[in-house]
Amino acid sequence: MKDIVKIEKSWRKVLSDEFEKPYFQDLSSFIKEEYKTTEIFPKIQNIFKALDMCPLDKTRVIILGQDPYHGVGQANGLCFAVESDMTLPPSLKNIFKEIKEDLGIDVMEDGDLTRWARQGVLLLNATLTVRTGLAGSHQKKGWEEFTDTIIKKLSEEKENLVFILWGNYAKNKGVVIDRKKHLVLESAHPSPFSAYNGFFGNKHFSQTNKYLKDKGFPEINWR
Repeated sequence: MKDIVKIEKSWRKVLSDEFEKPYFQDLSSFIKEEYKTTEIFPKIQNIFKALDMCPLDKTRVIILGQDPYHGVGQANGLCFAVESDMTLPPSLKNIFKEIKEDLGIDVMEDGDLTRWARQGVLLLNATLTVRTGLAGSHQKKGWEEFTDTIIKKLSEEKENLVFILWGNYAKNKGVVIDRKKHLVLESAHPSPFSAYNGFFGNKHFSQTNKYLKDKGFPEINWR
């Protein structure tokens, strides 16, 4: 897959061993065939958008998602994000609502979220592709192992990162994080099915900025 999709150079370097492993070779063959034969999201050039927009040395905050949105035209390669012309999904609406309550600011009603990625927020899904209309269709094909490696590399090679884990899936994926080196924030998922069970009121956005400020890093403009 690295031969058809460009990956930002710092991530390419740190993940170079993964590209040669059998699981990634199998994943690459599977994904190439899927894009040839059916409708897959995000667009092929956006598979690694989260990494491209947020180089390793710029990464300060990591938000973990699970699957890209499977609706037509929604997914853009950043977790929880959608293309600018799309209606905001319920989870993203709840994220914006929590930001407003937590920080007392009005948030742009634009679901793209590249404005966060450019500030060092890695918006990483566990699975980076999906078939249209079929949630979870590319799970257990190798993506999870690849993104587990990304999380492990971040934990090992950097210090003072903020990992934001919403929901049990993200919490389980975050077990490899060294909590002595990094801040890990956990709560319920922002989905309407769970947001009132611990997501609303988690104050993750103000906690993130306080931690970054205390460590001498710029705060994130979540607007």
